[in-house]
Amino acid sequence: MVVIQRSFGYYWSHMQIKIESRQLGGDVVVLAPEVFEDARGFFFEAFRADQFEAIGLPTDFTQDNHSRSVKNVLRGLHFQWDPPMGKLMRVTLGSAFLVAVDIRKGSPTIGKWFGIEVSDRNKKQVWAPAGFARGFCVLSDVAEIQYKCTGIYNNKAESGILWKDPVIGIAWPPITHPILSAKDADAQTLEQWLASPSSNNFQYR
Repeated sequence: MVVIQRSFGYYWSHMQIKIESRQLGGDVVVLAPEVFEDARGFFFEAFRADQFEAIGLPTDFTQDNHSRSVKNVLRGLHFQWDPPMGKLMRVTLGSAFLVAVDIRKGSPTIGKWFGIEVSDRNKKQVWAPAGFARGFCVLSDVAEIQYKCTGIYNNKAESGILWKDPVIGIAWPPITHPILSAKDADAQTLEQWLASPSSNNFQYR
């Protein structure tokens, strides 16, 4: 017996990508897509240029990244200034705590952070423009994070902030022994970054 069900495509014109909240002065955005689900699975639109443009988000993404990490891995806090790199991040397998920190000189929220659990179940996305340091820690046994970037990676114009900088004070989920790269473990503090000439590339406007 062949079972015929209505196509996902029937619902495409009704689907919306909605702003769930704006954080850190409104520049960090949490997005929640409308999801269609039935017995076969699910479908949703993770990115649509017309909808992103309508809600004031960028549409010119130049690089897609995909990472896979095991539980307790912590990556970040990363940023790039040439070319300026904003990131639209989502979790496509498992769950992770995504974080953004404002590092823009003159910003009323400089040094403030925002974090949220994102998973393959809630299907939320977090947009953080250039001028924010971003990172995540993995909560599930394995997690895959995919993110769209507004700039091509340039290792000569990127850096990081120490994940446990006490001045920032990120309330990471409980991790007894975070798994870090050597680069992230030795990252500079926010104070050191702001004292460097490169920090002038991120000015609040």
